Amino acid sequence: MSDYRSVNRAGWDERAPAHAASPGYAFDQFVRDPGFLSYVVRFDLPRLGDIRGLRGVHLQCHIGTDTISLSRLGARMTGLDFSPASLAEARRLAHATGADVDFVESDVYGAVDRLGPEGFDLVYTGIGALCWLPDIRRWAQTVAGLLRPGGRLFIREGHPMLWTLADPREDSLLVVEHPYFERDEPMVWDEGGTYVETEVEFVHNVTHEWNHGLGEQVSALFAAGLELTMLVEHDSVPWEALPGQMEQIDDKEWRLRDRPWRLPHSYTLQARKPATD
Repeated sequence: MSDYRSVNRAGWDERAPAHAASPGYAFDQFVRDPGFLSYVVRFDLPRLGDIRGLRGVHLQCHIGTDTISLSRLGARMTGLDFSPASLAEARRLAHATGADVDFVESDVYGAVDRLGPEGFDLVYTGIGALCWLPDIRRWAQTVAGLLRPGGRLFIREGHPMLWTLADPREDSLLVVEHPYFERDEPMVWDEGGTYVETEVEFVHNVTHEWNHGLGEQVSALFAAGLELTMLVEHDSVPWEALPGQMEQIDDKEWRLRDRPWRLPHSYTLQARKPATD
């Protein structure tokens, strides 16, 4: 396997300023409105519950909008990401909003060494994160290592079934093309552009990605000693994942136009580290 970290980091470093400048990440709204929260965090508020006073870490925090949103809900947050350019934008937003958030540069698998063991009540991961990691078992061990006894993992992600689908077809059939289960070798993509509105043309367009089946994720968490406390599959996802085949159902969520019940689009999962006696 080539150095997937360097390949992927180059793409994120290049895209971070464009993401921060885009309306989708709403930097201006964060600055204008002290109560504004990112859409990803708002979607799961009923499931997230009261996090006031918790010490939390947001793994793969990118430019920090979800991290700062969790801070606004009362958690003492740290954001962790491997992209220095992303963290520069996150720190800029934190300074502009007065958010008391620490941002730390590290690969996910180095998080325990960088932040220390068992220091967090909450480990949070948002949309579009797990596909950048080659080993879901090592991720689960990292989560368990970061959590205090009694602490919890909270994640919303694109569903691994969604990631298996081929590009949209003219006949609108859903065709399974890509791996559902984790493979040793990555899926290698060479695609320009990004998922936000921007006129920037990018140079670093190769990415290395992996899928991880939902059962693999749950089994990895069990093996790391965590207890599953919630798993909700959703028939929507916060971007147009299948262009031309989806309809926007509210301000941010999209789902299949034709029989959306055929496909799990995303999921929310929570797991806890057992408390010590």
